[in-house]
Amino acid sequence: MEFKKNDVLIIDIEDMGHDGEGIGKADGYTLFVKDTVIGDRAEVKIMKTKKNYGYARLLKVLRPSPDRTEPRCPIARACGGCQLQFLSYEKQLEFKKKKVLENLQRIGGFADIQAERVLGMEDPWRYRNKAQFPVGRNKEGEIVTGFYAGRTHSIVPNRDCLLGVKVNEEILNRILTYMETCHAEPYDEKTGTGLVRHILLRYGFKTGEIMVCLIINGTRIPAQDSLVEALKDIPGMTSISLNVNAKRNNVILGEKVIPLWGKEYITDYIGTIQYQISPLSFYQVNPVQTEKLYGTALEYAGLTGKETVWDLYCGIGTISLFLAQKAKQVYGVEIVPPAIEDARRNAKLNGIINAEFFVGKAEEVLPEKYEKEGIYADVIVVDPPRKGCDEAVLETMLKMKPEKIVYVSCDSATLARDLKVLCQEEYKLEKVAVCDMFPQGVHVETVVLLSQKN
Repeated sequence: MEFKKNDVLIIDIEDMGHDGEGIGKADGYTLFVKDTVIGDRAEVKIMKTKKNYGYARLLKVLRPSPDRTEPRCPIARACGGCQLQFLSYEKQLEFKKKKVLENLQRIGGFADIQAERVLGMEDPWRYRNKAQFPVGRNKEGEIVTGFYAGRTHSIVPNRDCLLGVKVNEEILNRILTYMETCHAEPYDEKTGTGLVRHILLRYGFKTGEIMVCLIINGTRIPAQDSLVEALKDIPGMTSISLNVNAKRNNVILGEKVIPLWGKEYITDYIGTIQYQISPLSFYQVNPVQTEKLYGTALEYAGLTGKETVWDLYCGIGTISLFLAQKAKQVYGVEIVPPAIEDARRNAKLNGIINAEFFVGKAEEVLPEKYEKEGIYADVIVVDPPRKGCDEAVLETMLKMKPEKIVYVSCDSATLARDLKVLCQEEYKLEKVAVCDMFPQGVHVETVVLLSQKN
């Protein structure tokens, strides 16, 4: 039978895709349906058809799955942020573990692989230490902030995201009142006019310090003292700044930060290590789980105090400084110069003298240090971006032959691809841990340990 757009069907959801969408079949034809979970019987409307599969919209759940939960957030369906809020947390963890293991089997070719642990959260809400809210006007002309609806740039108004900290709502209320009274115009993507593009908020979970940064299409805001006055008495307020982004693109932050009040950074801890975080710093968004993630990486590295460790794609040195507590020497490599400045400052802040940082591409710095200066590695830790490791990095690791490689990954598909290369001859996959850094969303972090075969 041939299906077409706008057909209404009743289907049973039998599986879930990588983006958290339900998968069901009608006469053998596969349909992907957002907001459904395994076990749902649903009435759906076809929105788009391809030769062998199509996309449908949920009209009504006729018989809910035993694993379906009522979302806590009133805009869960409209907002593109939480793809799994309809699924019980226990089943969310199962979904993520299955996704990682399936990628390792299908892409990596690892047959009998198991996850030795799945690190979930006791309370999978209000865990984010960072939030970025786009600003615009609604159809009635009112200034709104919230989140983009899935795959669009239309703002779903929301000042209290249940993944963010409670104080965010109070901050946003005050900023929007300031914008209205002082005529600070929100940015309009279509015309490239207007001033305030995004509001970036950061919160130190252990210190209670708060950062507010307005991303603006210009270099100053009207009545900036009024903004400072509106915000500075909020308990914990530590840093208020502007970030300049006058480019017409989808990148949120520009390169220039203009301090308005307080410090230019906030501080927070992961374990006993203190970090200074500026508006531009990359810092993991879930501090509770980051401690578990890095703790697992450190455990897998099995350091005794005699090892030389390389940390590739080291960012602001978050993992490097964790490793330095137990290693003889740590070398960190990162392509972003301000991140390396942060890493050096964080090492100094913590009195860590056995960590050295290099600016550059991992695929260039690592071979050079190895081939020209003979700097080898007992352990290599990699935490690359979503696209995984560069081929030259994999080649150099194979040449250097460290005893262990600890790979931290935010994308299990590229992880599986890279492990296939590393485990062809030299290494074997020893351990896999799955860490849920993003409850209610589909992304998941994985830590694996590789050791030499011989």
